[in-house]
Amino acid sequence: METAIAFIIIFGSIVFFHEFGHFIFAKRAGIMVREFAIGMGPKIFGYTKGETLYTLRLLPIGGYVRMAGEDMDSVELQPGYRLGIHLNDLDEIDQILLNQNKQFPDMLFLEVERSNLTDQMFIEGYNEEEKLVRYKVARNAVINEKGNETIIAPADRQFGSKSVGQRSMTIFAGPLFNFILSFFIFLALGLFQGVPTYEPVITTVVKDSPAAQAGMQDGDLVTKIDGVSITTWDELSEKVKVSSNELMEFTVERDGQEVNLSMTPNEVVAGKEKVGQIGVQYSSPLEKNPAKAVVYGAEQTYEWTKRIFTILGTLITGNFSIDDLSGPVGIYKATEEVAQYGVYNLMHWAAILSINLGIMNLLPLPALDGGRLLFFLFEALRGKPIDKQKEGMVHFVGIMLLMVLMVVVTWNDIQRFFFNG
Repeated sequence: METAIAFIIIFGSIVFFHEFGHFIFAKRAGIMVREFAIGMGPKIFGYTKGETLYTLRLLPIGGYVRMAGEDMDSVELQPGYRLGIHLNDLDEIDQILLNQNKQFPDMLFLEVERSNLTDQMFIEGYNEEEKLVRYKVARNAVINEKGNETIIAPADRQFGSKSVGQRSMTIFAGPLFNFILSFFIFLALGLFQGVPTYEPVITTVVKDSPAAQAGMQDGDLVTKIDGVSITTWDELSEKVKVSSNELMEFTVERDGQEVNLSMTPNEVVAGKEKVGQIGVQYSSPLEKNPAKAVVYGAEQTYEWTKRIFTILGTLITGNFSIDDLSGPVGIYKATEEVAQYGVYNLMHWAAILSINLGIMNLLPLPALDGGRLLFFLFEALRGKPIDKQKEGMVHFVGIMLLMVLMVVVTWNDIQRFFFNG
């Protein structure tokens, strides 16, 4: 149960921030957002505020922001269609009722002759006296069909009416907010847990090791090796690795005093190479410093972004197979393992997942944010948009392929974690 809660909180937060990025920049561009959804599938909970429906859906595997004009959601009233209308104080239509048997107070009836609900915003038709009349449609008019209400989206409130830059930023904002979330998680880790100093401080000396025999003690700060100053654990580690069976001179700081030690690293096999080891363990000291926490947040976000891009590079070159990919099941199992080591490790894991989601969405593949950005680039270069039907078909094929990939990856995860012992 704890794992399930941790998974839902982590994955839900990452998806929320991703969709919140789309939402904020859509609003800034003046685009009508019809729905802000966390999760996929059947609706569990819904709340309408203003022109947006906020929903929580059954499957915690994603989310979406549905913007006006994206899904051909405009309503066309065909000539001869009979409908009910309600007028506001300015004699503008503020409510259109379709397929209604029930009558409302002050309802008027029209048989449509002509209409435009996006640009010119009018309905023209014959009233009950068979007289041709024309009414202006209010910009916030609502279409009510069998109890379901939809706010009309004027052309200038639709996604497609905005500039290439506004549309691109609205789409790019989703992945961008994943990187921002990651930065703030790492920042929080730096503030509350502390920032690793990476100083070459010996945490534990292994019994009977070369370091123990030379007199090295827990808490020693290594300042020099063979007369050369060192400042980080990585420097110490690299020098020892390449010096197996070679005498090394260490200068350490202990209780404010300098102590010189001599030792010869043992040669051990690590993977496919032989390296030197002196028998010490390391745990970086942590420092709580707000300024350094900000730098730490930026550095960790950058470093993990680089690592994930490196892994993607191995996928392209063939050194990484589909069996190495993980879907929701694999992420759940990894979350279960990480949860055993405490909340700070879970936060670190969440930051990495957020970066991962941001990068994956930026890949120039159909149906992903990166694929849509690629179409906007083509539009900017051509000076006109790609045909909507052709673009829609490309994205549809992309969605189908991604669904197939998700099924394959999920099946691999199930076999790996539940049937392979």
